[in-house]
Amino acid sequence: MSDEVQPGFVRVRLDLSYDGTGFSGWAKQASGRRTVQGEIEDALRTVTRSRDTTYELTVAGRTDAGVHARGQVAHVDLPVELWAEHEEKLLKRLAGRLSKDVRVWSLREAPSGFNARFSAIWRRYAYRVTDNPGGVDPLLRGHVLWHDWPLDVDAMNEAAERLMGEHDFAAYCKKREGATTIRTLQELSLVRGDDGVITATVRADAFCHNMVRSLVGALLFVGDGHRGPDWPGKVLAAGVRDSAVHVVRPHGLTLEEVGYPADELLAARNKEARNRRTLPGACC
Repeated sequence: MSDEVQPGFVRVRLDLSYDGTGFSGWAKQASGRRTVQGEIEDALRTVTRSRDTTYELTVAGRTDAGVHARGQVAHVDLPVELWAEHEEKLLKRLAGRLSKDVRVWSLREAPSGFNARFSAIWRRYAYRVTDNPGGVDPLLRGHVLWHDWPLDVDAMNEAAERLMGEHDFAAYCKKREGATTIRTLQELSLVRGDDGVITATVRADAFCHNMVRSLVGALLFVGDGHRGPDWPGKVLAAGVRDSAVHVVRPHGLTLEEVGYPADELLAARNKEARNRRTLPGACC
């Protein structure tokens, strides 16, 4: 796969956000279910009067059904003439066409070598949960999980420290054929806000399927006293899925931000991100 833009096209970066409640995830589906990608591509085709031509989006991180995004990034390659014609009014036209649960905040020509997926050096998610015995604030119910046991945030942070760094996260991922589960977890920390809502911040160079929701599920078991702080680390070391690790519900999860290197480092990052990863000392 090359990051060279085809002659006659320009690569455009989109910064966007969405409430995932009404979507069957990011990626288009043959079933015709409503997805974020499908919604934006349809709107783009309409406002640029492209008829039967679909300009396909590449996204930084595919989100599952029900997962939200505040700082999602995507790119699309558009014909130079079309971009020149619509550039100034495209953002406003998309705002008028898109449903209110998805917004594109900026559209700009991307630097050479930019790829929304492979150029990223980290993704940052937040998972929000409350242990308020009365439940979730009704105004936050679509974005906060209710856990009906009191949670010890200090114990959860102690457990989180043992998961940091580069590991094979197979125990916390849904395995996909041919895909590695080695990731570098750069941050995993939890803070209880003044409103009682606990926010777990999870940042890594990349995530495998269900990784964030599985990690949070394991930490909740520690927080409510069902497991000790050393348990999530033992699960990680075992390298296999543990039936006690629950994948928590998607609505508490939000993709908050995607990080990219300086423009001159994009090409090197793209190449690095496509290499199949192994852990140091691993034998073939």
